[in-house]
Amino acid sequence: MKKQTTTAKTEVINTNFAFGKQNYMFLAIGFVIIIIGFLLMIGGGSDDPNVFNPEIFSVTRITVAPMIVIAGFIFVMWAIMRNPKKSQQ
Repeated sequence: MKKQTTTAKTEVINTNFAFGKQNYMFLAIGFVIIIIGFLLMIGGGSDDPNVFNPEIFSVTRITVAPMIVIAGFIFVMWAIMRNPKKSQQ
């Protein structure tokens, strides 16, 4: 019987993530901006369905909040597309 010798190979597993630490931080900031925009849209309704509340048509709910949400989505897209290797050089 021949004795088999085994050679132990050490494999280095590369655990690079798709995004860098700053990308995840920017993603979190973008999601917070989106949530703030949606929170600004809340309210303006009436407790009584027979009474009209004109507060539903405020500038904050119709103009400012949707612009903040869109800005948050653009910020999140930028955070996803940002290349961490280029920005560190």
